[in-house]
Amino acid sequence: MNKEILFQDLGKRAYKEVWDYQEKLLQENVEKKSAISHQTSTINHLLFVEHNPVYTLGKNGNEGNVLIAEQKRKEKGIEYFHINRGGDITFHGPGQIVGYPIFDLDNFKTDLGWYLRSLEEVIILTLADYGIKGERSKGETGVWLDVSTKGKERKICAMGIRCSRWVTMHGFALNVNTDLDYFNFIIPCGIQNKKVTSLKNELGREVDMDEVKEKLKRNFEKVFEAIVVEQKELQGAAR
Repeated sequence: MNKEILFQDLGKRAYKEVWDYQEKLLQENVEKKSAISHQTSTINHLLFVEHNPVYTLGKNGNEGNVLIAEQKRKEKGIEYFHINRGGDITFHGPGQIVGYPIFDLDNFKTDLGWYLRSLEEVIILTLADYGIKGERSKGETGVWLDVSTKGKERKICAMGIRCSRWVTMHGFALNVNTDLDYFNFIIPCGIQNKKVTSLKNELGREVDMDEVKEKLKRNFEKVFEAIVVEQKELQGAAR
């Protein structure tokens, strides 16, 4: 079992190029698992990125949860993609850390429920580092605040994944310094009457993105009992 995670910070990138890069890394792992010899072990990747403004809709999502007209969306410079992850509509953009684990769950545990709860735990531990109590909401993925107080529930991290032969892609979107106005044009995750928040909104100050990334990496190591190895440049990386 390979418990090493190769990490790459892609900086600020357009959505499509990173989606394509994820697909490439996933397929490389699937091909290794399909090889008769199995001589080459799969690689666990972890990508962090800030996207240009974009709305993404999950494969079974409801387009009715997009509240902005196409022309107005284009005028605001927001892209839109209907993609192959689970979940509904969400926003990615500047000030948000999007994490894409391309993990071979054969190296960890072949249980998607466990995997999603583990991703949530990484975020919950990271929020705790800032004195914020992150919680799970029954029947809903992601990480929330004040889930037991009706009218005050707010989501700080959305999640949606895809898995092929136990190799994962897509992942989580943690609002750090995100402009929350972008969420006014969608029904986030298709969930009515619940708000969205960010670390900046909760702490009342701008938060250092690199600091959050370091905490996330350390918490990935803790939750997945792994070692995160820094990779400045991976072969075939998105450019």
